[in-house]
Amino acid sequence: MTQDIAFTATFDGTEQRYVEVLPAGHEPGRQYDVLIALHGHGSDRWQFVNDNRDECRAARDVAAEHRMIYISPDYRAKTSWMGPAAEADMVQIIGLLRERHRVGRVFICGASMGGSACLTFAALHPELVDGVASMNGTANFIEYEEFPEGVAAIAESFGGSKKEIPLEYKRRSAEFFPERFTMPLAIAASGRDTLVPPGSVVRLANMVEKIGGRVLLIYREETGHTTSYDDARAVIEFVADSSKATT
Repeated sequence: MTQDIAFTATFDGTEQRYVEVLPAGHEPGRQYDVLIALHGHGSDRWQFVNDNRDECRAARDVAAEHRMIYISPDYRAKTSWMGPAAEADMVQIIGLLRERHRVGRVFICGASMGGSACLTFAALHPELVDGVASMNGTANFIEYEEFPEGVAAIAESFGGSKKEIPLEYKRRSAEFFPERFTMPLAIAASGRDTLVPPGSVVRLANMVEKIGGRVLLIYREETGHTTSYDDARAVIEFVADSSKATT
């Protein structure tokens, strides 16, 4: 069952939305894990619910096969980049899910802007996340400048440019906080990605692994700004399986 759910954001009182897809044969009162999928720049909550691109299909399939509750939030829609408003909405959504359902583990995934956003959220709220799978994202907003439209959206989302509020850009850059990735971390990155270059996420993966974290890094040297279906499945399933092994 798919529902488009509206809620009033505690951050600013606006109406915000997320899509909830319950697993087949859902039983009220039974405990379910949750997979939250974060859309890319220019999209909204329906991308990971309806889009046929590999990353979206893989997320839907893994959620269905593992009988997870599948959530796709607007998180301030087309130009989010996990700024303060989007962050607050995500915290609120997880709280609402715990009110509506018996929630077990909470996993987050995303691609491009969503791949960046899920790393930011996990670094800011590790206590709320049991695993994070990032596809073609960035872990360093201070150095990121390849996509001018995205850079402008980041400035609007964060509340200023990197020159104006450098500490906010650092706070939202997961690369600077590898110790916070106490949950399983999986990253898919591409060597020929000129839109969101892979350097920062590769460095993050290597550092988290160096300090003893559970990490899967899939790096495709010849690929551009995309993740294949098989690789997308692999990173999402890794965090679910690795988290399960430790609970």
